[in-house]
Amino acid sequence: MRSDANIAGPMTEPVPGPRTESVGEGVSRETPPPMDDTPIGHAAQLAVEALGRAGEGLPRPDRTRVMVVANQKGGVGKTTTTVNLAASLALHGARVLVVDLDPQGNASTALGIDHHADVPSIYDVLVDSRPLSEVVQPVPDVEGLFCAPATIDLAGAEIELVSLVARESRLQRAIQAYEQPLDYILIDCPPSLGLLTVNALVAGAEVLIPIQCEYYALEGLGQLLRNVDLVRGHLNPELHVSTILLTMYDGRTRLASQVAEEVRTHFGKEVLRTSIPRSVRISEAPSYGQTVLTYDPGSSGSLSYLEAAREIALRGVGVHYEAQHAHTSSQNNQQHVAEGLQ
Repeated sequence: MRSDANIAGPMTEPVPGPRTESVGEGVSRETPPPMDDTPIGHAAQLAVEALGRAGEGLPRPDRTRVMVVANQKGGVGKTTTTVNLAASLALHGARVLVVDLDPQGNASTALGIDHHADVPSIYDVLVDSRPLSEVVQPVPDVEGLFCAPATIDLAGAEIELVSLVARESRLQRAIQAYEQPLDYILIDCPPSLGLLTVNALVAGAEVLIPIQCEYYALEGLGQLLRNVDLVRGHLNPELHVSTILLTMYDGRTRLASQVAEEVRTHFGKEVLRTSIPRSVRISEAPSYGQTVLTYDPGSSGSLSYLEAAREIALRGVGVHYEAQHAHTSSQNNQQHVAEGLQ
């Protein structure tokens, strides 16, 4: 991680120290610093604890976990979730690759990766069978984090893939041929259910669905779950929805609580206990080519993603031994949700 003075962003205010007050003539006293039971003290304590845990590392998975971050509904925080979870896992000591499958290239931008038209990208991997190792770049701010960028060429890949042999499994083959050791691969999908998303679903074993805590949160999820079922039945029997992450949570509104309750009722144990708050810092970070973890490490958004990553890592211990049980129970849940959302 960079150690320059602006690492927490341009708007960070200095932490005030003890204040001296005058009490009567010639008498002064120091106002005590905030205690842990005050909101500021509690937040500071959480920041220290979470950042301390980030440095201590977490159990590493027995094999590479390939997680597909998907939701064809736009604006739910797919890219934000992908890059910040990836950075959080890397800060916990894991080796993580982000595959940017969205032609907009927002994940590449947020990670500070150059992705202009002439840069070798995931397009070359899918369409021209270029080795993945030739397009992967290290992320400058976070040790152990890598990115396979997207360029604007990817916008035409949906059409170009149609005529190619094994068009649904080209990303899977590229990942299998990649020889560098990795703990996690997170694939950021476009907001659609076309061939790019199908390639991601065939390549991955786990699907992570970000759901925003707003009206119509579950709209369209039925189609995504049916597509997951189709891919599992015909192309990738290991595929299952392993993780649901609630994003844009605003604890001040009743709607957010109602949506969270509805999602937990539908999906049960797949929903992470940690939810991601609506945060200005999370929104600002990509414009500086950073994740919120490096832009403002002590912010509520940063702490939430660190905690969500911790949950994901701990859930994944021995994940392949539980895979059969996981996608059997997940399939039942998904079938109920799909039926309920029709």
